[in-house]
Amino acid sequence: MSPEPPLPFQLLPGAAASPVLLHVPHSSRVVPEHVRAGIVLDDEALETELDHITDAHTAALAARAAAACAVTPWSFVNGLSRLVVDPERFPDEREEMLAAGMGAVYTRTTHRKPLRPSGADPGPLLDRYFHPYARAMTEAVDERLAATGRAVVIDVHSYPATALPYELHGTGPRPPVCLGTDGLHTPPGLAARAEAAFAGFGGTGLDSPFAGTYVPLKHYGKDRRVGALMIEIRRDLYMTEPGGPAGPGLDALASALATLVEGLGDG
Repeated sequence: MSPEPPLPFQLLPGAAASPVLLHVPHSSRVVPEHVRAGIVLDDEALETELDHITDAHTAALAARAAAACAVTPWSFVNGLSRLVVDPERFPDEREEMLAAGMGAVYTRTTHRKPLRPSGADPGPLLDRYFHPYARAMTEAVDERLAATGRAVVIDVHSYPATALPYELHGTGPRPPVCLGTDGLHTPPGLAARAEAAFAGFGGTGLDSPFAGTYVPLKHYGKDRRVGALMIEIRRDLYMTEPGGPAGPGLDALASALATLVEGLGDG
């Protein structure tokens, strides 16, 4: 019997006393060959799409921030591209991005071109990748609740300086750092701490161009002990767009994220 393949995501341990879970869902460019076979783009077009859709260098950003903290946060990092599955989408019709072809399994590109054949069945990808990821994230949050009595999910993302055609709310403000919030899971103090931590980058904004933040469905809308905030960093602050190398801004942003995380350890 051949061994089970390794899970395509990692929970990186932090300090037992830390309630913080850095969530990095969109940093990878990895598309397994069996998934690639179901994508209609040629190799060059796929690489271009990965340049646009990947939150490049956010795993490195989170890792540097975690390493700078006196009390190390936990980190949950996706090892696959969001072109495989997007673990932050709802797996059903509740997700508004489904209408744009960008639900849990994308059928359209950032430029609204076909990504997968019409009528492609998302079920196998959901079963193999989406649902195990969701279970593992739920367990990671439950472990922080059991250990510390609370959990704080900091969702680490980036976004392009210029809106892409797929964005449903791309005409709104595009601040250097966008903070995605939730009415139940983002208390005012959490957003205020993030605003203070990232104040040196030219300002923050709330829920534009992207709104909301990730909370496992088990806890979403139900458990106030789970706090959550999305950090969306405009890519021109730290990298060459699209898909280029990181620049010196990455270290400064990691330091700001570490400042935020350190401030969350005491409640």
